[in-house]
Amino acid sequence: MRNDWGGQVLPHPTGRRPFIGDVLGTDGARPLQSTMRRAQGLGPIFELKVFGQKLVFVGGAHLAALMCDEARFAKGVAPAVDALRDYVGDALFTAYDDEPNWRLAHDLLLPAFSRSAMRRYHPVMLQTVRELFDYWPSTPEPVDVARDMTKLTLETISRAAFSRDFGSFENELPHPFVAAMVAALKAGRRKGMLGSVPGGGLLRRRIDRANAHHVTYADGLLDDLIAQRRAEGEPDERDLLGIMLGSAHPVSGQRLDDLNIRHQILTFLVAGHETTSGALSFALYHLSRHPEALARAQAETDAVLGPDPDAEPTFEQVAKFRYLRRVLDESLRLWPTVPAFPRTPREELTLPTGHRMRPGDWALVLTAMAHRDPAVWGEDADEFDPDRFLPERSHGRLPHSYKPFGTGERACIGRQFALHEAVLVLSRVLHRYDIAGDPDYTLQITERLTLMPERFTLTLRPRIPAASAASSPAAVAEADAVPDDGPPSSGGCPVAH
Repeated sequence: MRNDWGGQVLPHPTGRRPFIGDVLGTDGARPLQSTMRRAQGLGPIFELKVFGQKLVFVGGAHLAALMCDEARFAKGVAPAVDALRDYVGDALFTAYDDEPNWRLAHDLLLPAFSRSAMRRYHPVMLQTVRELFDYWPSTPEPVDVARDMTKLTLETISRAAFSRDFGSFENELPHPFVAAMVAALKAGRRKGMLGSVPGGGLLRRRIDRANAHHVTYADGLLDDLIAQRRAEGEPDERDLLGIMLGSAHPVSGQRLDDLNIRHQILTFLVAGHETTSGALSFALYHLSRHPEALARAQAETDAVLGPDPDAEPTFEQVAKFRYLRRVLDESLRLWPTVPAFPRTPREELTLPTGHRMRPGDWALVLTAMAHRDPAVWGEDADEFDPDRFLPERSHGRLPHSYKPFGTGERACIGRQFALHEAVLVLSRVLHRYDIAGDPDYTLQITERLTLMPERFTLTLRPRIPAASAASSPAAVAEADAVPDDGPPSSGGCPVAH
């Protein structure tokens, strides 16, 4: 993939070697985190050279915001994304801008995330939380947060996508389909890293052969599911699969073929559970480390839900959890679960740094760095402070400075799904339980398809909601500031497409 930037040499870490470039010093298990460490002092744009591949990164908030200008920039295609096309083809996330299936799928699926559709998903989300609460007493304490949030979000998205239950709470081992999906995605990530490595083509073919049975199993299961739903006759729109099977484009009359439907389902399964489970896990981590924030969050749940620990929020009440939403926003600012997105210019241009950039050149906007730029977020940018997202503190902030799941038309088709689910889950967990983390735990982050806290556990204790909190002036005032039918504010989503 050409990314030579016309032969320009951008700032880069010291220690570059002939032939291998900047490979030394890169942590293959945690490439993002090692890149962030090595980027210190390099400025808003820098490069790493890995054998013959130039990887350009943007970590400065102002330059990242410039690259979110849709009139001048478009979605680029980085090696890791391109490698996933072997698995999910031209689905929403991996399609090129000029591929017709992207526009077709985007337009057909927009109704799947309308307000009326979200009302249909709300009972599904409540049911999976009930199953989580039934599951926790059967597991040893402390609970593995990433494991259990992943179980929860996978069940939610699979039921919303194609009304399928994977039995995540009934079995300790994941369903074979889940194991196959994860293995295929790990293989795609490895292949993306091998594009410029000598002998990389051979290694990629070996990975394909080793992973072929996983791909065959996952593809076969979904193909059978699609065929079964088609055989049922006139499809309904109870889930994403029904919408894709039964809908035609309102203008062209085109429909998605079965292969692309399979690719879209895989994309929603992966993106819809990985990102949301990571966001929930990071939010719970930060709350467990900040007692004042936890107390405010629980006071808000008590004000909205009342004294019954088993109370479930109505669809309209989810929008009233304004502090919980700020907790999520701040958690995604510090560790966006999708930590980067590629951008390429529509025409040749000169960046404010003086570097020339042509169509075909791409840079990865590192939101995990841009979200911590002190020039935008202040000298305490590394600190957890949900009130950064209060309206009065957000007013005047640099536009496009907060992009946890991409930008522009290719960004967030499922935003409301992710936010509704995450706020709902947090409200129920914090209303029902007091949570406590291991005081000796130091945050460790695993880099799989997305970012996730590693080996983070919580001790849960049944909680009696404070009856007095229901009349707390601050909590009530904030909850009542949102009309009963008011939507959540905009933000991240499960599918950066």
